[in-house]
Amino acid sequence: MRRISSSADAAPPAPSALFGSQQGKRSDWQTVRNLLPYLWHYKWRVMLALGCLVAAKFANLGVPVLMKRLIDAMNIGPGEPRALLAVPVALIVAYGLLRLSTTLFTELREILFSKVTQSAVREIALQVFRHLHGLSLRFHLERQTGGMSRDIERGTRGIQSLISYSLYSILPTLVEMALVIGFFLLHYDWWFAGITGGALLTYIVFTVVVTEWRTHLRRRMNELDSRANQKAIDSLLNFETVKYFGNEAYEASRYDESLLTYRAAAIRSQNSLSLLNAGQQAIIAIGLILILWRATVGVAAGTLTLGDLVLVNTLMLQLYIPMNFLGVVYREIKQATTDMDRMFVLLGTNQEVVDKPGAGPLQVRGAQVRFANVRFGYEPDRRILDGVDFTIEAGTTTAVVGHSGSGKSTLARLLFRFYDVGEGAILVDGQDIRDVTQESLRRALGIVPQDTVLFNGSIYYNIAYGRPDASPEEVMEAARAAQIEPFIRDLPHGYDTQVGERGLKLSGGEKQRVAIARTLLKNPPILIFDEATSALDTRTERAIQHELMRLAQDRTTLLIAHRLSTVVHADQILVMERGRIVERGTHASLMLANGRYAEMWHIQARSAAQDAAGTAASEDAAGIA
Repeated sequence: MRRISSSADAAPPAPSALFGSQQGKRSDWQTVRNLLPYLWHYKWRVMLALGCLVAAKFANLGVPVLMKRLIDAMNIGPGEPRALLAVPVALIVAYGLLRLSTTLFTELREILFSKVTQSAVREIALQVFRHLHGLSLRFHLERQTGGMSRDIERGTRGIQSLISYSLYSILPTLVEMALVIGFFLLHYDWWFAGITGGALLTYIVFTVVVTEWRTHLRRRMNELDSRANQKAIDSLLNFETVKYFGNEAYEASRYDESLLTYRAAAIRSQNSLSLLNAGQQAIIAIGLILILWRATVGVAAGTLTLGDLVLVNTLMLQLYIPMNFLGVVYREIKQATTDMDRMFVLLGTNQEVVDKPGAGPLQVRGAQVRFANVRFGYEPDRRILDGVDFTIEAGTTTAVVGHSGSGKSTLARLLFRFYDVGEGAILVDGQDIRDVTQESLRRALGIVPQDTVLFNGSIYYNIAYGRPDASPEEVMEAARAAQIEPFIRDLPHGYDTQVGERGLKLSGGEKQRVAIARTLLKNPPILIFDEATSALDTRTERAIQHELMRLAQDRTTLLIAHRLSTVVHADQILVMERGRIVERGTHASLMLANGRYAEMWHIQARSAAQDAAGTAASEDAAGIA
């Protein structure tokens, strides 16, 4: 059993400041430019790494030059006495030292730059995570979690590839190209530099053109991959529903249909990659043939030595190895930017609900809650709340009842500020919740929802989530207050028992008790019960209802309910229809009024009586049998 801790990392820059609000595909330069602020944090380390890079490339160029001198020193012409031959020890030692220094400078560059790469990836991944949590509930309800998680996974991996390839591989290759071409210009005729430069230019143009053509194939493949993943996760999350209807084969056929479409796109992408590789190798072979032909002609004419032939050949091989890798790097960068495209759309998504500049914390002085003539709709042409106006006095309980779709649960979402109201205002102790920070507002609120969703962790973790810095003793005290500790003690692993994904290993009543314990641990001044017992059986509902009433004592409570038997104790009952409050009062006064509330009460009472009679008859029949 562990105590949950939290870090106090400074908040990163706002995503809109770095990535903008652009919703389309971003250019490669925009992507690189967005990475520069993260790299600038480690500018001295980057400069040292670049110095090691240049030193390694100079050493790498010196290796074939020393080999040329070594060959020329050992080359004795016909008729010359072999006694003149001397072992060039200094050249051999220098050759070995240059080889070693090339490796040492390269490894030192990797050591220096690894922290830069991993730190930038960490900061951007954390920013994506924070930004997604900052987006509105509307955004998350409209997104499919499976596809979004795959987009984020590929995008984060693409960022790492982009940093690694663009700043770790392309620059070394460009430095080596410049050194080789410059060496050819200084020590040989212009044909060598011309052939090398022409081959490089042809190779780069061919790679860019074909890769651009391949990009839409890769993007299509990613879209189909995300679509297949969405179907798979959606089906697995609804595992029980699939079993209920016996639709395993149907789900498998839907998934296979997506996989077949993805396979066709992946095959096209792979075939285009093979075409690109073949063309690149053809350009490299032609360039190598031409430059070796020129060097061989020079040796035959006596203008070049055998060492020059070896030097030219070695330089070309040294150049074409990174040149060949440059094609791979460019393809990887294009694929990385394609993979990051959707994640940048996420980062560019504007937050619908944001704190005002200079917003201060909520000052709770008694926890009075007021809905002042609130109008709201999830869509512009569909109004959910129409002029809702009521006050929950500090320390009292207000219940809201009504049929499904009347706008009851919307009140809780607005109070938590998952959405901003269209008209009117919501005030806590006279403070408009739009004028205070969301963090301080939600710290003052606690909720026990109808559908309690738990994290795939231990019971202890899920209770402690109400206040992550709570001590183990405080967590256990909350469990005792929620009447769940006896159940936990009977489990083989106690508080360390895993609850499964979304808490599926626990019953509905057990999950609700965990939710109550979690809210008790948070200890908020304002409570919301959003149909917290409507999904439970009558016996479990009665047991938990008693705990909810005890939890609500001396707190400002909003009780959203469908079963009227759970709200008779409320200080105020609001009856909603089609987004309006049609009746209000205590249970007794509403029954005397003999209006909509009384009608609902009689309907539910008759239904409960019929259910009780049916149950008794079933038990009697079972006893006779």
